[in-house]
Amino acid sequence: MNRPAAALVMSPGQRDALGVLARSRTAPHRQVQRAQVLLLAAEGIANSQIAARVGVKPATVRTWRARFAEEGLAKLGKVRAGRGRKSTIPQATIEQIVELTRNSTPAGHTHWSCRTMAAAAGVSPATVQRVWAARGLKPHLVKTFKLSNDPRFEEKLIDVVGLYLNPPEQAIVLCLDEKSSVQAMDRTQPSLPMVKGRAATMTHDYKRNGTTTLFAALDVVTGKVIGQCLPRHRHQEYLRFLKKIDREIPKGLTVHVIADNYATHKHPEVRAWLDTHPRFHMHFTPTSSSWLNLVERWFRELTDKALRRGAFHSVPDLIAKIETYLAAHNNQPKPFIWTATADDILAKVARGRVALQAVNQ
Repeated sequence: MNRPAAALVMSPGQRDALGVLARSRTAPHRQVQRAQVLLLAAEGIANSQIAARVGVKPATVRTWRARFAEEGLAKLGKVRAGRGRKSTIPQATIEQIVELTRNSTPAGHTHWSCRTMAAAAGVSPATVQRVWAARGLKPHLVKTFKLSNDPRFEEKLIDVVGLYLNPPEQAIVLCLDEKSSVQAMDRTQPSLPMVKGRAATMTHDYKRNGTTTLFAALDVVTGKVIGQCLPRHRHQEYLRFLKKIDREIPKGLTVHVIADNYATHKHPEVRAWLDTHPRFHMHFTPTSSSWLNLVERWFRELTDKALRRGAFHSVPDLIAKIETYLAAHNNQPKPFIWTATADDILAKVARGRVALQAVNQ
């Protein structure tokens, strides 16, 4: 009989690492097997016995031992070149799938699906999925964007971003906007609570019980929000909200207000009031740039956490829920941290304009 191979030499650190891998329930099965083989080999057990206990061939045990002696743990989880199942998808088919995905759509459709592409290319849907995944193609997804055409875009952008990154002293920076036509929607049937194995449920249909408009001003530094629900969003209501801000902000502070270009914000009566309150300084975002106003981010939090799943029997009920959320937020405010510089944004916008010009040519 052949003599058993000598015990595999390994350091205590290598033994500990292999022990963790051999007991793992999440690592790939092949790696777990290899760790078990190496640990048994370090105990001086014969290759044939190791193969029988782990469930591999003796030749595999010898190969893994030799590779460990040569490379250690550095390449334990890597497959050597030339091994593994070879691709059975012709390169021409792959190029056809990529070309169709990027430069065409199926008849009557806006985008390709795995099945429509599989039928067009003569392959299985799983093959299409692998090709798309390998090249990062996601035809089922679409992202929205809008590049501002404001002639003063750069000037306004630098102004607003400057307030975010370097707020002035003895002043408060407020991001102000209104969330108009917030609907008091009630469900047509009672919702069912969450139980084990089933999510909470609610009816897909609803009945409208009126609307309100939420005026909100987010303090950029502290994250606190001044809010007020009013019936409409005309310049009269906007003025009421500005007066509320004036009452709540200490008199010794200058107030910098970031707002969009909605006509209400520039109404003659609003301008006249601002002229009599010189501590208020208005800063307008570029047109089509609501993403530049941080209060929009807070509106999203309000919608996700308090409105979308709500059932409101009346407008006063809706207002009460909004005020409850507002109070809870202000008890533990957390500011949104702006990190993008004006130069970074301008460079990104410039790349977007170049891409649009290339598409239009």
